[in-house]
Amino acid sequence: MLMVRAVPHLPANLHVTQDQIAAAALCVAAAAGVSLYLYLHRKPDPDEVERQRREFLAGRGRITDATLIDTTLNQRSGRRTGDEPPSPDIVSIEPPPSVLQYQYRVAGVRYESAQDVSALAEYVRNLRIDLPIQVRYDPHNPSNSIVVAESWSGLRVGPRS
Repeated sequence: MLMVRAVPHLPANLHVTQDQIAAAALCVAAAAGVSLYLYLHRKPDPDEVERQRREFLAGRGRITDATLIDTTLNQRSGRRTGDEPPSPDIVSIEPPPSVLQYQYRVAGVRYESAQDVSALAEYVRNLRIDLPIQVRYDPHNPSNSIVVAESWSGLRVGPRS
């Protein structure tokens, strides 16, 4: 027969056994473990994943030349001031685009890609679309590429207005 002993420092009318205390402690420890696991293994949001990808490519990616194919906005001619010598109009985009589509070649293979730059609007302001650009790509996966990041830009931008 199982002996039930009351815990001596608790009031007698509580009737809590050592087995019940051990079970409660085990439940608390399990709940804390599950909470810690969920906290440490939570999925990052998509914006954080994209920022980490840009950071990786800006720091370790190889650079190659590329051509800007398309943007999400229409093209407009830039303005010339009277102080500048006569030259063809600078072709630029204003307001800044939200997606840039570009193509580049690596080891004889042509890649076509697009980058969402809506979170990087300050880095693509006054974008010059009449000049070639540079791309940073992952040498182990050349289709993984960027044209602009927080710490690097392969775009040509015109003078700030």
